[in-house]
Amino acid sequence: MIKPLSFLKNLPNALKLIRIGLNKDKYSSVNLYFQDESRFGLMTHVGRCLTAVGIKPIVKYKHAFKNTYLYGSFSPIDGDMFVYEIEGTTSEIFYKYLCALSEHRPDELKILVIDNAGFHSMKNHKIPENIRLVRIPPYSPELNPSEKIWAYIKQYYKNKVFDDLEKIKSWLGEFVREKLTKKIVKGITHMDLYNTQFKVHFEI
Repeated sequence: MIKPLSFLKNLPNALKLIRIGLNKDKYSSVNLYFQDESRFGLMTHVGRCLTAVGIKPIVKYKHAFKNTYLYGSFSPIDGDMFVYEIEGTTSEIFYKYLCALSEHRPDELKILVIDNAGFHSMKNHKIPENIRLVRIPPYSPELNPSEKIWAYIKQYYKNKVFDDLEKIKSWLGEFVREKLTKKIVKGITHMDLYNTQFKVHFEI
């Protein structure tokens, strides 16, 4: 098993190999993204709330099991993001997400840092040419700061009650479009080692 320290030690070489094999005439730019998924459902996400001293807070709560997922890729370099909402986590869905991501800034080579979730296996699919996958070791969420994006969204998702899944989808879409700015994405996902090594090898 690759340990986090070994992964970080080998990261410069992994980026160097991508650079060496890069057809510079084929792409107008290169970017780094962190990718992850998160579940959002009808069951109320309970969190803290303000109330008067000595008064027990009362919040609405819904107990239901319908869910949808956000698939997201977030750049610590320029704050760009590509978010895709769909119900499910399968290899076929992840492949469709990668195909859609490849069409976002199609002339850009995307270096995509992902975890080792089972449905991230692409052995039966051809990865789009403008995407290079960099897999972090198992059980190393600290190496993928895209998870912090979901934590940021869920701060605002707490204690909300939705009538149905469509209302959740609408809320998520509005939040991503209006509240998840490039400045916030860069601030949340910035990691010195990744950013520095990326800039060394790709002169961005």
